[in-house]
Parts: sequence; structure tokens; C-alpha cells
Amino acid sequence: MVDRSNGYEGVATEFIRVRSATIGVTRVRDWATALPRGSAVVDLGCGPGIPLTEVMVAEGLQVYAVDAAPSLVRAFRRNLPGTPVVCESVQDTGFFGRDFDGVLAWGLMFLLSAEDQRRLIQRIAGVLVPGGRLLFTSSAETASGNDALTGLAARSLGAREYRQLLAAVGISVVEEYEDEGGNHYFDAVKAPAGIGKG
Repeated sequence: MVDRSNGYEGVATEFIRVRSATIGVTRVRDWATALPRGSAVVDLGCGPGIPLTEVMVAEGLQVYAVDAAPSLVRAFRRNLPGTPVVCESVQDTGFFGRDFDGVLAWGLMFLLSAEDQRRLIQRIAGVLVPGGRLLFTSSAETASGNDALTGLAARSLGAREYRQLLAAVGISVVEEYEDEGGNHYFDAVKAPAGIGKG
């Protein structure tokens, strides 16, 4: 059986223990506050929900969450009992059967195979409303290696390919930046209705 949690079910307890309570918080809060209060956002690879989902909820967003690790989903439900969460892989999620104003994929993209990353970008474009925002982390450089926690393969397609893949589905990177932990962010927006792919 394929582990769709990319090894995180096996290291869930350690991940919860070592996950910083501060890394990524400022960047995700800034992104969340740029969305209108009440906006619907899906957090892909949400983990236990703390700190990033918690930040978005605190900023007044209507958050839905997806993670493939059952242990992390159980922790999420304890941490944020009023926030909908499903235990599904991002490759197979039904996205709650709805569209979203925002999509967050923090610490996730580079854990997927190159082909799964390409497919996920297409799937995200399908559920992101015109004018919607996407924020994800991955290296700006084309790189491969091993995830520090699981030891499993990790790979970044690099900024050039990410930008091309996003542009092909009508999403433009508006800014790239890093946080205090050295995580590289791609902050992107889907073209408003009536504007062609760019």
C-alpha cells in the first residue's frame, strides 16, 4: 500500500514535537490578512493545524483542511475542532466539493513527485476562484534531496518551471520571498474573470 502521507504518518509524533510555533506565521498571517474576512481557504497538507491553520482561522478566514496522515488529522481535530478537515492525500482530495478564494500549500509541494506537483497545480487552478490567491513553499532552485524528517525523496521544480506551470493555468506569481526559517514562498493570483491566461 502506498503511503500517501509522504512518510509523515510514521513521524507524526516527532513532527508535532519539532514543528516551530513561529516559522511561517508572519508570512501566512500577512497573506491571510490580504484576503477579505470570511474568505474560504483550503490548507493542503495542514498537519496538526498549529500554527498556520490556527493563524488563518484567527484572521477570520473560513478554513478547510486536508492532510493524508491520520495521526496529524486527529491532532488537528483536537487543536481546531470547529474547522473542517479530511484525511485525504492532496493527489486524491475532492476539495470538499467546492471552490476557494485561497489555497495554502506550506511545506508540501516539494514532498510530491514532479508529476504530482504538476497535476496538483492544475487541480488547484480548478478550485481557485478568479482573482483567488495561492501561497506555497518550495525552493526557488531546481533541486532534489531528502526530506529532513522522513528521509524520503524531496524535489523542487524551481521557480522557472513553477512560474510556467502556473501561467499555463491562468495563475501568476506576484511575489517570491522567504521567512525566518529559510522557506521560499510563491505568492500567486489567478487571473480575474474575463482576463486571459498570462
